[in-house]
Amino acid sequence: MFTPRAFAEHDLVWLDRLLERDPFVTLLTTGADGLPELTRLPVLYRRDGERIELRGHWARTNPQARDTGAAKVLVDGPHGYVSASWYPDKDSAARVPTWNYASAELRGHLEPFDGEDALAALVGALSERFEAAVGQAWRFEPERDEQRRQLRGIVGFRFHVEQVQIKLKLSQNHPDANQQAAIAALERLPDPASHELAQWMRRHREQAATSD
Repeated sequence: MFTPRAFAEHDLVWLDRLLERDPFVTLLTTGADGLPELTRLPVLYRRDGERIELRGHWARTNPQARDTGAAKVLVDGPHGYVSASWYPDKDSAARVPTWNYASAELRGHLEPFDGEDALAALVGALSERFEAAVGQAWRFEPERDEQRRQLRGIVGFRFHVEQVQIKLKLSQNHPDANQQAAIAALERLPDPASHELAQWMRRHREQAATSD
């Protein structure tokens, strides 16, 4: 992922925030034809210091379920259009529009698994994580044969992360007045996505101020 120095972030707290916000990621491997294979899927995220692991599963019929070894995961964050007209120095500095966003690219290796007990534990953990997020309590019951049989249709994986690249393009390369003006303009827009982007810009400014 192309990341100019101004937008490179090394604090893994931002990866925590990205995956807490949206654990629905893009998993990339190389297909038999040499072109990328990709799957969009939810994952469970675990970080212990700099040790990071993602877990998830494919449908067994997915060609990517046969892949192992090197892979990438793309993590999405908030994003949105930033108008040059919002900047106080738009004329004197000949500003142009841009797109602000937060994202991460993870490189590592895949370890597929299809043991019944391991798959049952994975599906149970996934349902617990995401049922709680919507205020429900459905759970996977491996003791029920009709549920356990469904495990035959999936292949699980562990993705061991070896390299993390976090990109926060949040107007931090602009003068303070431009940053504040862009945040205020985004907050005035009617859509929640713009409000979320403004919140991330504000949070990044606050964290940068405390670390100076």
